[in-house]
Amino acid sequence: MSDADWERRVADAWASIDERSEPEFLALIDGLAAELPPGSARAAFERACSLDSTGHSDRAVPLYREALEAGLTGENRRRAVIQMSSSLRNLGRPEESVALLTAELDAGSDHLDDAVRATLALALTDVGREREAVSLAVGALARHLPRYQRSMANYARLLIEPDPAQ
Repeated sequence: MSDADWERRVADAWASIDERSEPEFLALIDGLAAELPPGSARAAFERACSLDSTGHSDRAVPLYREALEAGLTGENRRRAVIQMSSSLRNLGRPEESVALLTAELDAGSDHLDDAVRATLALALTDVGREREAVSLAVGALARHLPRYQRSMANYARLLIEPDPAQ
């Protein structure tokens, strides 16, 4: 089995999630993960994702942790942090989610930055930091607007910083 073949089969499995029953989908991902060596970070990650996507956040979180502790790297590492943080929030542990995502904002930058910010905004709302959450969400959205980017970025900043003109 080549890595490319395995990746294609995993992608095909994920593309079929809505066509399968939950047990069938979980078994499919578990079978693919079982093809990897014992202790594989990627295997734990795929299993976590499958559980998370089928509503089992409580079972997914330990597997995300296992994947991260086993050395998951690259985009999958960042996805694991985002997804685990979202699961923690759903499990009533938004403080942990805020801590993980705040650290993730400082860990580097890539195309998942806005996913980090969106998930962090939700967690901030759950811990009573709504103005900061809105600031983060509007600031992330501002870059994608066809107009008003500068104004929206300023409004986002002013939600959490006092206006120096006042």
